[in-house]
Amino acid sequence: MNFVAKILNLSRSATLKLEEKNILRRAFIKHKFFQDIIEAYRLDKKFGFYEEGTVVAKTSDGLRVVRGFPKIRRALTIDPTIKKHFKNKKIAVEEKMNGYNVRVVKFGENLYGITRRGLFCPYTTEKIREKIPADFFDDYPDYMLCVEAVGEASPYVPTTIYNIADLDFYLFDIRHSKTNEPLSIKEKEEIAASYELKIAPILAVVNPDETEIIKRVIEDLNSKNREGVVLKDVEMMIEPIKYTTSFANCLDLNYAFKYFNEYARDFMLARIVREAFQSFEFKDSDEEFDERCRRLGASILGSLVESIDSVNKGEIVAEKCRLIFSNPEIIELFKEHLKLQRINFRLKIIEKKGDQTIVLLERIMRGTTDKISSILNGALWR
Repeated sequence: MNFVAKILNLSRSATLKLEEKNILRRAFIKHKFFQDIIEAYRLDKKFGFYEEGTVVAKTSDGLRVVRGFPKIRRALTIDPTIKKHFKNKKIAVEEKMNGYNVRVVKFGENLYGITRRGLFCPYTTEKIREKIPADFFDDYPDYMLCVEAVGEASPYVPTTIYNIADLDFYLFDIRHSKTNEPLSIKEKEEIAASYELKIAPILAVVNPDETEIIKRVIEDLNSKNREGVVLKDVEMMIEPIKYTTSFANCLDLNYAFKYFNEYARDFMLARIVREAFQSFEFKDSDEEFDERCRRLGASILGSLVESIDSVNKGEIVAEKCRLIFSNPEIIELFKEHLKLQRINFRLKIIEKKGDQTIVLLERIMRGTTDKISSILNGALWR
């Protein structure tokens, strides 16, 4: 704990108070797979100028800080928000890929994957070591690669839209791990090309008044069932902002209502409000508005009825995903990782294919299951 106090410039008693308040929490499971990490803690909430998910670690090559992802604010309108936010700066319109954020760092001799909340994920780390070349860190040891983990074999956001049967990683930022200072879009693209890193696509570079181009990009992404865009100052001097497609809003609602007792109402309301502003700004015709209403209603009711039907049949409501492990030993470590997060889950091996082990992970939504069961047995709402 002394090393945490030193890194955060706090007294030992102040550091202990952070731990008592569950702001400072364990970041990993001790295991030889994480052999370069001696101790590591994460900030579960923002603290001072340190972002939520910031990691402080004692490693084989010294004390390290890995800053959390900066919060990206959301635009509900394209015009005038873009002009007001970016003023006269050139804007890169980057695809917001549908996966989960990971920071890739190198400690000692190995690469490590840190999720948004500041946890060293063994499954993600195994995939990173298979997919991402480590030579970037030989030249940029103090930097981190900020990537989106996408694919069907995802423990957090499984998706089929990219035709990736396994899990792969797409670079969206390169940042100094201690200061969180980002490299420019041009520097990121040059580095990605040099080290053969896959990159989140830049779909356009526009001036702030070229809002119609941004709208066309969003409409095109929506037609392809993609998530949306992150709008970035090409020099990365101004904070990015994000904007999501109607498809993504409805997908979120479909997920949230399927597991309605696990998610706050604010989560659901926010997606509906986004749809309203988008319908207004994109000037839906009567036909387009009717289709948007149908899509929105189906997203909400379809998944909810599906969950009710499952419980009525005596089943448990659960999120299911298929994971692919190269090292069977990591399966047990991943179980401990899930327990560290207090996730209620079932995991079973379903197939062995060469050196790979394929498992089914079921994340059990006990709150939703119990709520539906009680209502079906005559309980009153609230």
